[in-house]
Amino acid sequence: MPDSPDTHLPLKPVVFEILVALAREAGHGYGILKSVREHSEGRVRLETGPMYRHLRRLLRDGLVAEVDPPSGEDSDDTRRRYYAVTGLGRQVLAAEGERLAAAVDRARALRIISG
Repeated sequence: MPDSPDTHLPLKPVVFEILVALAREAGHGYGILKSVREHSEGRVRLETGPMYRHLRRLLRDGLVAEVDPPSGEDSDDTRRRYYAVTGLGRQVLAAEGERLAAAVDRARALRIISG
């Protein structure tokens, strides 16, 4: 039986942001760090060591895959690894987005947040 996206939920906020960064485009470690910092407006703190631990787990679980460098990227540095979200990773990201949206809807219905 194929892996169900729901078996990976809920995602930690930092893992959600890593997947969001990689859903935009394939990236390497520093690029992922930079993207998470920029797009979360500094709300999600991600350090190098934990990021690579999360990436190893995401690779193991089949949510991301190692890919060739994008065209135009300098591929001379053989240490640099590029990652992209897999089909399962996109399904998990969508399921988590729906889960979070439902939580926001409940909070609005209870007037915990406005909107």
